[in-house]
Amino acid sequence: MQNTVYGYIRVSTREQNEARQKIALKNFPVPEENIFMDRQSGKDFNRAAYRKLTGKMKAENVLVIHSIDRLGRNYEEILEQWRILTRERHVDIVVLDMPLLDTRNRGRDLTGTFVVDLVLQSPSCFTYL
Repeated sequence: MQNTVYGYIRVSTREQNEARQKIALKNFPVPEENIFMDRQSGKDFNRAAYRKLTGKMKAENVLVIHSIDRLGRNYEEILEQWRILTRERHVDIVVLDMPLLDTRNRGRDLTGTFVVDLVLQSPSCFTYL
């Protein structure tokens, strides 16, 4: 399987600027054509670009996001999406501003899997949601 790299950007309002997220994704690097962006609230995952993105992703692809709150704002729904993507769909996720949330070694490294799960279960990971 091919490790295609995708990026996801979310801004809540038209006034918010996505430039910082876009620069970070390009520096990863994520190809420009694989960056998806929504301009809407993160209250749920009913977002057009996010749905299109997740429809394209296959096992062993990589999803890169700038920070966990760009994925969403609802703690329970973020955990559910994380589980679906990583455990059911076998997609890796990289959160750029939180290096502990990088699942690329999860299948090969039990410690890495444990650390990611531990960080996600920690309320401090989501204090700004």
